[in-house]
Amino acid sequence: QVQLVESGGGLVQAGESLRLSCAASGLTFSYYAMGWFRQAPGKEREFVSTISRGGGRTYYADYVKGRFTISRDNAKNTVYLQMNGLKPEDTAVYFCAATYTPGDYVVTSSDYNYWGQGTQVTVSS
Repeated sequence: QVQLVESGGGLVQAGESLRLSCAASGLTFSYYAMGWFRQAPGKEREFVSTISRGGGRTYYADYVKGRFTISRDNAKNTVYLQMNGLKPEDTAVYFCAATYTPGDYVVTSSDYNYWGQGTQVTVSS
């Protein structure tokens, strides 16, 4: 069956960096656009970033643009999220997701077909 497994979360101080990874199995990875979402306590899940099937197109939410970078390695069935300049408001559980919805800029969570279990990112001030 399809599995998405995130890793790389942790506790950091404001201004520091983390790199999240999401390893996929059970699907033809290159057929899927990939996305990262996050959910803070008491808030709805929100879009962070997405990357096209070939990796050539990326899209970011305004609140992470210029600080986060999404990438993928189709040979390793893995998508990454490099997070620099972390802020306390970035504290959340981060989820990766896969979608076969056509198009390169899929930003709606309901359009994603498979989800990981999430990894906690906590940024202290």
